[in-house]
Parts: sequence; C-alpha cells; structure tokens
Amino acid sequence: MPHSSHPEQHADTDRALRENIRWLGRLLGEVIHAHEGQGMFDTIESIRQNAVAFRRDNDPVAALALNQILEGLSQEQVNLVVRAFTYFLQLSNIAEDHDQHRQRRQRQLTDSTAERGSVRHTISQLIEQGHDHHAIRKLLEDACLMPVLTAHPTEVQRKSTLDNHHAIAGLLPQRDQPLTADEEQRLQRALLGRITTLWQTRLLRNTRLQVADEIENALTFYRQTFLRQIPALYADMAEWLQAQPESSPFGPPPEPLPPFLRMGSWIGGDRDGNPNVDQHTLEHAARQQAITAFEFYLEELHDLGAELSLSALLGPTPTDLRELAARSPDTSPHRVDEPYRRALIGVYARLAATAQELVGFNPGPRPAKAAEPYANARMLAEDLEIVARALIAQKATPIYRLRMAALTRAVAVFGFHLATIDLRQSSDVHERVLTELLAVAGVTPDYSTLPEDQRLELLCAELRQTRPLLSPWLDYSAETTRELAILQTAHRLRQRFGKELIRQSVVSHTETLSDLLEVLVLQKESGLIKPGNSPSPDEGLMVVPLFETIEDLENGPAIMASWLDLPEVRERVRVSQNDLQEVMLGYSDSNKDGGILTSSWALYQCERELVAVFGEREVSLRLFHGRGGTVGRGGGSSYDAILAQPPATVAGQLRLTEQGEVIYSKYSEAQTGRWHLELLVSATLQASLSAASAADEDVALEQYGELMQQLSIRARDAYRALVYDTPDFAQYFFASTPINEIAALNIGSRPASRKAGARIEDLRAIPWSFSWAQCRLLLPGWYGVGTAITEWLDADPAQRAARLSTLRQMGNDWPFFRNLLSNLEMVLAKTDLAIASRYASLVTDEALRDRIFGQIREEWQRTVQVVQELTEQNHLLENQPQLARSLRNRTAYIDPLNHLQIELLQRHRQSREAGEELDVRERNGLHMTINGVAAGLRNTG
Repeated sequence: MPHSSHPEQHADTDRALRENIRWLGRLLGEVIHAHEGQGMFDTIESIRQNAVAFRRDNDPVAALALNQILEGLSQEQVNLVVRAFTYFLQLSNIAEDHDQHRQRRQRQLTDSTAERGSVRHTISQLIEQGHDHHAIRKLLEDACLMPVLTAHPTEVQRKSTLDNHHAIAGLLPQRDQPLTADEEQRLQRALLGRITTLWQTRLLRNTRLQVADEIENALTFYRQTFLRQIPALYADMAEWLQAQPESSPFGPPPEPLPPFLRMGSWIGGDRDGNPNVDQHTLEHAARQQAITAFEFYLEELHDLGAELSLSALLGPTPTDLRELAARSPDTSPHRVDEPYRRALIGVYARLAATAQELVGFNPGPRPAKAAEPYANARMLAEDLEIVARALIAQKATPIYRLRMAALTRAVAVFGFHLATIDLRQSSDVHERVLTELLAVAGVTPDYSTLPEDQRLELLCAELRQTRPLLSPWLDYSAETTRELAILQTAHRLRQRFGKELIRQSVVSHTETLSDLLEVLVLQKESGLIKPGNSPSPDEGLMVVPLFETIEDLENGPAIMASWLDLPEVRERVRVSQNDLQEVMLGYSDSNKDGGILTSSWALYQCERELVAVFGEREVSLRLFHGRGGTVGRGGGSSYDAILAQPPATVAGQLRLTEQGEVIYSKYSEAQTGRWHLELLVSATLQASLSAASAADEDVALEQYGELMQQLSIRARDAYRALVYDTPDFAQYFFASTPINEIAALNIGSRPASRKAGARIEDLRAIPWSFSWAQCRLLLPGWYGVGTAITEWLDADPAQRAARLSTLRQMGNDWPFFRNLLSNLEMVLAKTDLAIASRYASLVTDEALRDRIFGQIREEWQRTVQVVQELTEQNHLLENQPQLARSLRNRTAYIDPLNHLQIELLQRHRQSREAGEELDVRERNGLHMTINGVAAGLRNTG
C-alpha cells in the first residue's frame, strides 16, 4: 500500500509493531520469571508502572514510590532490573527495525518506484527531470561515495550481544507469514533460546575495549551486510539504468557500474588523542580486513566450483576459459569435461596462495596443490571476468546472475584491502615531531617558535630537499618514533595491499597552511612521496584538512586557496590526486564551540566559500562530513542532510563518518543496511543532478542570509553565555551528568578528554554530547536557538507577525533551514525535563543547581515554543507520527533506566566521598544503565 497519513493505516501499523514488541517482551518476561522468580518479576513491573505515572503526570506520589523501591534494592537486584529494561529496549529496537522494513516491503509491492529515498525512485525522478540513463552513468564514472566507520569512546554494545540481536532479527520475519501451530511453537522456542542466551550472557566487557576489539566489531558489519548488499545494490542499479529493457534473460547483462560506492574506516589509523593507536594497530587492521575479504571470496569460489558443473561435451567452450582451465592444478579425470570447475579450482588455489603470502591466512578447505599467488586484486578480477564472459557467451546469463555477478562486483569494490583506512592525527603532534627532526638535523633550533611565513619557506625548501632529516644513527623521542613508524608502515602496507588501502591523512585542528605542509614533509621522510616538484600518479597520501571550530570553519576557505596556489601542492593535486582535493568538516567541535545554530550556519557558509575557491582553480572538491549520532554532532537523517547541502558541494563526491550506535542501528541487519545504503546513493544522485540550481540557492541567501547571520550571532551568544561564561557551569555539568563515570568505564579505546582536568574546553565533543543525552537534556542539539529566534521576533513587536511569516517561509523555501528545524524538533522531542530535573538534584550546591537548571528549562520552553510556531504544530512531532510513536514505545522502558542510573550515581559518589572501595557490582550496574539508555535513544553522542 502506498504511504499514507490516514489514521486507520497508522492504527494498523501501530498494531503490528505493538504486537511484536509485546510478544518479545512477554518472552523476555518468561525468561526473567523462570530465572529470577516471581518477586523480581513483580518488582520490575512496579518500577515500570511508577515510571510511567511519573512521566504522564509528573506525579510526586509516583516519584516517592519509585525512590522507595529503588533505595530498597540491593546492588544485585539493581543490576537485574537494569538488565531487564536494557534487554527490553534492545528487543523493542529489533521489532521496530523489522516493522520499518516490513512497511517498505509493502509499499514496494504496490509500486516499486514510489518509495521516497529508494534508488529506483530517484532514478525515475531524475529521468523525468531530463537526465537520461547515460548522464547518470556518466556521473558515477568519477563519483566517490564512502561511508567511513569509526570507533569512539561511547560505543557500548558487545559483539556477543550484537550476534544475538542479529539472530533474533533473522527469526522475526517468520511472524509475517501464516504459521501452523507447530511452526509457531518452533519459532517461539527459537526466540526463547536466543533471549535466554541474552539473559545469561554478560552484558558488559570485563576489560576496556582495545583497538583490536573495535576492528573486529566493525568487520562484523561487512560479514552481515556490506559484502553482499553493496554488490546487490550495484546489480540492481545496473538494471535500472538500462536505456532499453532487457529483451531476453539469456542475453548479455547490463554493463556493470564503476565502483563509486566503497567503504572507509578510521579504526586502527585514527590516533588523534588515542595513544593506543600505532603502527601495530594499523597493520592489524589491514591484516584483519584482508582476511575478511579473502574468507568471503574463497567461500564464494568454493560454492561456485560446486555449482558450475557445465560440461564441455554439451556445447562449445570459449577459448580463454579453456586456457584458464588448462592452467589449473586440478587433474582429476572426473572433471576433465568440466572447464568451469577446473578453472575455478585454479582460481581458488591462486587466491589461497595469495592469502597465505599476504597475511598468513590458511583457508579451509585447503587447495590440493600449490599455485602461484596473485600479484594484486586486478589479476583475480581478470580471471573471474574470463569465467563470467564464458557464461554469458554460452547463453548462461541466468547462471552468471546466481553468484558469479556478485563475486566479480565484490572484488571490484573491496579488492584485497576491503576498506580504505584513513590516518588521522592532530596538527599539534605533527608540529612537535617536525620541530624535533629539524632541531636534531641542525636545520633550525626551534621550528615551533617560527612565524608562519618563515615556516612556509622552510617547509617548501624541505620538500625540494633530497637530504633526509631522519638519521638511523640518532635517537628520537617516543612520540616522534611512533609517528614516523606509522607513516613508514603505511608506505609498506600500500605496497603490499594496494594504494586503495590507505589514501588520506586527515589533519585535526587545521588552523594554518603550515599544518598541512608539515604532513607532506613527514611523508617525504617516511618514503611515501619523493622530493621535488615532479610527483608520480597515486604517489603519497592526500593531505586532508579537518576544520573543526567555528573559527577554523571561517578561516578554512582562505587556507585552502593558499594551499592550492602553492606550486609544490598544485602539481601534486594535478598529477597524484587527479585534480581533486578533499576537505573534512567537523560537526562535533563546532557545535560544542558555538551551539547548533551557529555551527550549522558556519558549516554552510564554509561549504559555499570552498566551492568558489575550488571552482576558480578548476579543482574538484570532495567534502568529508564528520557527522556523529546526535543532532549536536551532525546527526539526524543523512538523506535529508545531503539534500540540504549547498549546490555544487556534492557533485558525486561525498564521504561521511558513521559512528557509535549509528553503525549498529543502520547496518547490523542486511535489509536495513541495504536501505540505508540506498538512502546515501539516492541523496547523492539527487544532490548532484536534481533541478535545484545554484541560482535558487543564491536567491535564498539573498533573501534570508542576513537574517540567518543575525540569528547565528544571537544563538552563539546565548549558548556561550551558558556553557563558557556562567560561573561554575563546569561544576554543574560534571555533577549533573555521568561524564566522570563514563570516562572511567570500559566503553572505548579512546580517552574521554584530550587533556587531564575538569575544563569544558578540554573535553572531547563526543562524550560531551553523550553525557547530555544520558541525562535526557541533549543540550548541544538545541540550546540558544529559542533565545535567538524569540529575540529577533520580539525586537519589533509591531512586525512580529510579519517576522514569523518570514521564518515560516524560510523553512518552506530553503532546504538548509528546513533541515535545521526538523533536527531541532526531533532532539527537543527526545528531551525530558522531568528526568533531567532528577539529574540536576545530583548537584549538591542548591543555589547553583536552581540557577543553571532554571536557565536550561526556560531556554527549552522558549525553543519548543518557537519551533511549534514556525512549523505550525500544536505539539512536537505532530507531522512526524512514526517518530512520535517510536519514542512513545521506548520511553516507558528508558525512564526506569534513568531513575536507576540516578540512584547508582548517588551510591557511587557517596562511596567515593567516604573513601570506600568501589563495589564492582555497583560499577557494573552504572555501566549497564549507560548501555541501556544509549540503546533506547538509539545514539551514543
């Protein structure tokens, strides 16, 4: 059925989802009852009921009853209750994901081209707008769309838990079909088995997550989703982009699409603020990625060898296939007339030898005889193409489509490297390393004290200099040794796995032109680039600036203009980078620096100016968006965010980070993962080719740009007045949120702060946002907007109605502002002042608590009011009923976890103040509440 907003359809949708949630909840209840008894079962239900009453009516009686129950629980009982609500939220999320996929499936059955966000729908739209199939294919030839998986300090799920979730998600679709009584019983028993496994599996890690664990966690999503769903998407797109419909299923298949959609990763190479990442983690990441690719290819080849039993006695065999079969080590007389099997046995043997040589991986089953390894993935692809062409030539295209097409496409996309690993480091570290190298080499005693013009002159000279700075006969500091080692390892790994493995070096905190040149000099010292101004194609790593703070975003375009104007750089961009330069934009730090409205506006302006800078120099711009899970870190709908980008900022080139719980919620289940990949592709195609023009955007800026600037200044002032200028705000923040407890838990491999201390400035943006989400305020995603808009509306009371009309029109006309309002509404709806007030009670200074929480409450009320006025709604999410239902389904089970977390924070801090030894059970309980709330909110910051 096509999408509709009819109440009866929403009722049907609600009913199916509620039934699955209740069913899974009932099964979990049976498990709890069987293992923990009637008393604990009743306690859990009583806590839920009182939490619901507290939410519904802010009932002080319910609050008192809730406090009495929680205070009376032993630590062991607290942990049981926390586990119960956490698992219910996890099961509810699984049911919700399944329901969304079921609804998409129903709409596709009615009209496969009508689903907004689907690639097929987008292609149909673009063709209606005048873009033919050839134009879309032409865009994809040079396009790059790359989700980049990252690991962060707030990642909370264990792999064992994720595996059980995956199994439960795989069972749920059976409920959509008519079942016999026996089938229903088997399904229920299977789900009981999985839920019982969850209940009896430790929810937490015993030790702090290591980088190797983060690498393995990320690879799970390749096995579950990417390795199969990305090739499947390519195949479908090739079909949809045929100019003429297929005349026969036995004819040639559509021409394959170029590999424009690939995967990236920061895990193992992102060492900014993480001392646990070094050359060993980079090498481990490369090795494990390659093993994952080899395992998949070898398994597929083995199955193909079993399936392709075509006999040469029944038809002519193409010459190149006979030659490939003749080179095979297989000499079995049973397969003498089966050239496909013999050829594939040879390919399998060569690939197994490659896996052994590159990473020491021995597959099972092992080849009967040794074979020569492949020098690179292109040679494997050439052999597979021989088999594919032979099948097509023999009118066996239906057989080719069974498995062969997906394998050939997977090799083209993933190669032997699987995903591109970025290197990332702070500019401060590069400066220190280079200062030491230059001092030891006798070039300059203290590079760090030089003014910018002298730095640039020295760095450009060093790039031309054939004399190395680094000497094997001298000792260097641990930091310098480590930094050079990771660059040297990158050089070696690129030679081993191919240059696609490592292509970018991201420079955090880029503030000056010298911050970028320093990385080129360090690459020269590590063997990644040659001295002089004559670079070779694909030489070295692209130096990618990361502009993070508001000031950095404002200065970024001028820095890039100077960068591209340097002769030493311009030739490298032309030859080694094919006239393309990437720029990364940071959402987290700019938001923490100036608030959501100012951050969004600064990012928008920076992008517009970068387009102009690059256009004047005829260099292609690729933007890399450092988005997080929460709105305060660039979160929200990726699809809508891409469509809201300024014109010419996408143009077929886009990379974006996928972080924390967002990776799990998007890609842990194959069909859900496929949908999110489609959304990225669809948005990229639309943003690159749709009818919206730069002229339309110029009109919007002409009409609304000055107003947006005024709002930005007001919002920034309001935000910074609270966060940075309010006396003792840091004391309030550290007391009213679980930030200190988060920093102490085994959640991620990266420290929560860049420096030791209790300053807001030193805190990483990720745990900053995460902590506000835990206490249900989500302050970075909305604070300051209410004041900004209210002050502007009220500045001229006689014109208030006209000004309100202007803002409403701005939301209708301008995708940028419309997307900002949509994200604001979502984060405001997730905010809960009643729960947040209980966290505020953790602040022992009553005057401080009342003063700051009072400001926060007033600003939230102002912001809600203006959003409802601008969107012409009586309540938040009135026009987004699906999201509203989703939040309602979860809050009854998130709320108890928040109440439990507050109780545990009080116990924990009282024990710490009394100097008592920390109870491990208390610590685990606190950690589990953090895990559960994050699962319920479906983001980790």
